[in-house]
Amino acid sequence: MAIAKADLIEGMAKGMAVLESFDTERQRLNATLAAQRAGLTRAAARRHLLTLAHLGYLETDGSYFWLAPKVLRFSGSYLGSARLPRLSQPTLNRLAAQTQESFSVVVRDSDEVVIVARSGNDRAEAINLLDGQGGMVGEGRRARILAYGLHLGARLPAFATSTGRVLLASLNRTEFAAWMKGRGFHRLTAHTLTEAKAIRAVVAQARADDFCVTSEEHEIGVHALAVPLRNLQGRTMAALNVVTSPQRLQQEVMRRELLPLLQEAARELRPLL
Repeated sequence: MAIAKADLIEGMAKGMAVLESFDTERQRLNATLAAQRAGLTRAAARRHLLTLAHLGYLETDGSYFWLAPKVLRFSGSYLGSARLPRLSQPTLNRLAAQTQESFSVVVRDSDEVVIVARSGNDRAEAINLLDGQGGMVGEGRRARILAYGLHLGARLPAFATSTGRVLLASLNRTEFAAWMKGRGFHRLTAHTLTEAKAIRAVVAQARADDFCVTSEEHEIGVHALAVPLRNLQGRTMAALNVVTSPQRLQQEVMRRELLPLLQEAARELRPLL
């Protein structure tokens, strides 16, 4: 949202920039690092850090600062009041119970996508315990490990995720061209597409297919399928995805099992969005 310069409280904007400079890559910052990340002088960054610590949003050891639990008030208030997480959660729970897979609803925030609702399974899977000669000696349980970055509130790069590409595909040609202009893409795994031409191609494919599949592009071990969530006016409001094994994302299995489930869930949610 654009506002007149006279209405902008620059001190608040700078304070939020300092708060947003903390992320999974830099969980602890001193004044120098915060200044570099927020685009401020060191003296200004230090004052904002001290103020945020005084208000309870940061903790400090005197040199370094890190986020305090109080910052969760913002996310808690959003999740408690926003319609999308509340309305989509029953559908996510049903899908997870039906398939034993992990599902998320995701929205785009500029360069990133944010998980605003999620239902996952960390069920134990049966495995055979073998002796040294390959003979079976019993059966054990192996906990299914969920991807590191896929938690409620997680922010992921739009260009490298199935949900991000579905949401970028909802932009018109002019909007997408503006989003792409001058943008560079960094490699996250050995499988990440980083060439602008390749990104344009996969987004165009997502637009044509009305779904998107990605495999290990933003995190090793993460294989995902996403579809858009549209309202009754046809506007894409969010994306719905499932994270599963590469075997279940094989073309035949995906089209027979997972894609119809996601598409039906999207139709079910459409009147509510």
